[in-house]
Amino acid sequence: MIYPLVRGLAADGIPVAVTCRVLKIAGQPYYRWLARPVTDAELAEAYLANAVFDAHRDDPEFGYRFLADEAAAAGYRAAERTVWRICRDNRWWSAFGKKRGGNGKRSGASAHDDLVQRDFTAKGPNQLWLTDLTEHRTA
Repeated sequence: MIYPLVRGLAADGIPVAVTCRVLKIAGQPYYRWLARPVTDAELAEAYLANAVFDAHRDDPEFGYRFLADEAAAAGYRAAERTVWRICRDNRWWSAFGKKRGGNGKRSGASAHDDLVQRDFTAKGPNQLWLTDLTEHRTA
């Protein structure tokens, strides 16, 4: 959000009207934000995030769906998608749900022999072809 920048510049003595004009924002929403910097929705989401964190701390095996159920049992109403977003933003993953790293397999040998020995320079025209000729028509 850009409104804290406007407030900081106003504290340094730069008029709010000048700052709003330079930043191409309207002044009225800034003053509305200044009177109430935290909206009701943001406050409700913060309380929901606290309830989700408490449930996650109590049982870290829970995924976001169970955390949403625990928050609902604590009296907070929210969609599972909202709880998922809160968990994603705060990196609250289930202890079982996320795989870390690769699958432990290594790539095998190449499927085809390396007939050009990784030398892709041709000595003349039509000497070195590096394509599947069945897919691309040639003369």
